Amino acid sequence: MTHDIHIIGGGLAGSEAAWQLAEAGFRVKLSEMRGSGEMTPAHHTDGLAELVCSNSFRSDDAVSNAVGLLHAEMRALGSLILREGDLHKVPAGSALAVDRDGFSAGVTAAITAHPNITVVRERVDALPETGLAIIATGPLTAAGLASSIGAATGADALAFFDAIAPIVHFESIDMDTAWFQSRWNKGEGKDYINCALDKDQYAAFHAGLIAGEKTEFKEWEKDTPYFEGCMPIEVAAERGFDTLRFGPMKPVGLDDPRTGRWPHAAVQLRQDNAQGTLWNIVGFQTKLKHAEQLRLFRTIPGLENAEFARLGGLHRNTFIRSPELLDETLRLKNKPNIRFAGQITGCEGYIESAAIGLLAGRFAAAELAGKTLAPPPVETAFGALLHHITGAAVAETYQPMNVNFGLMPPIPGRTKKADRKKMYTDRARAAFGAWMAA
Repeated sequence: MTHDIHIIGGGLAGSEAAWQLAEAGFRVKLSEMRGSGEMTPAHHTDGLAELVCSNSFRSDDAVSNAVGLLHAEMRALGSLILREGDLHKVPAGSALAVDRDGFSAGVTAAITAHPNITVVRERVDALPETGLAIIATGPLTAAGLASSIGAATGADALAFFDAIAPIVHFESIDMDTAWFQSRWNKGEGKDYINCALDKDQYAAFHAGLIAGEKTEFKEWEKDTPYFEGCMPIEVAAERGFDTLRFGPMKPVGLDDPRTGRWPHAAVQLRQDNAQGTLWNIVGFQTKLKHAEQLRLFRTIPGLENAEFARLGGLHRNTFIRSPELLDETLRLKNKPNIRFAGQITGCEGYIESAAIGLLAGRFAAAELAGKTLAPPPVETAFGALLHHITGAAVAETYQPMNVNFGLMPPIPGRTKKADRKKMYTDRARAAFGAWMAA
């Protein structure tokens, strides 16, 4: 098939961009390295849109949460990622979590069945010289293409570490000790498995995290910073004795059925597949060596005999200095036939990556149609995220960012904190509706 546009990378952003273009009637060539005999350090399958870390798309609350608002805007624009996420949803309170295998299989089936998309399993080592292209190779871009990107941008890619949380087989969890409950009984009220630690158990666990043997970094990795939103648990532990009790081991809103009280600390597990046979340990991304993980995580009450489907890991992410290099429609300023999308732009999170892929696809479709698509207003979740990536952030200190209300213009005047989030979302819905109508 002669194609109208070449998309390189079949992750969340590349798949979403391909879908948007194909649905608009344009012919897409989608190149994906996995399946050609090569694999990245973080992926395990050749499925499109494979989720390599958590299985959660985070909050689905579109009234008081910025990422939930982004979900709603993406659904309004016909997002494939949200469609498949909704179809493969698993219980997670007010969050949207998915069966990772079913989700990837659904995206793969939709993409490969579309008459306007041709999927080619190949490694691409250079930016296309001619024709429109979208680069959505993510934070683990292969060395050859990364070198080509560096040559084209004239700027070094930045880098940070992203860590992967372990996954436990449900049948190996001691449910006489652990219990089902969502924090504050939100959602169905039983969407998480909880393991309580008393003060002494927490102290021993914290000491184990500090003393545990960690992955050694290569020389070129040593100056790479962590992304705050995916901090390895042992690195968080090093920041203070009680840091974890205000983070991933927060006990508030959880009632230990053995005492009727909140525990000193708690570990939560979230369902990872539709069958409920796999559960991931929330916030336990780690760079501990595998033997240390097995030893230490089995000291958690209820996980003494835990069997792990996957242990935690760590991989290096790379991204470009987007505020300096990209225009407001995600085109490379000095090579405007090339757009970038997804985590390689410096957005962080599954949904944010897919959202930028969706916008890249829509901007490219408008260009192919000989039209101009105005960027969404900065008051919207889409517009705020795009604006941060393409100009609002300071290029020299640019760091990965999740969507949040702080990226939007402030609400004028004095308002109650409790009302402010709803005011942001009300304003965003009005601005988004006007943009859609236009």
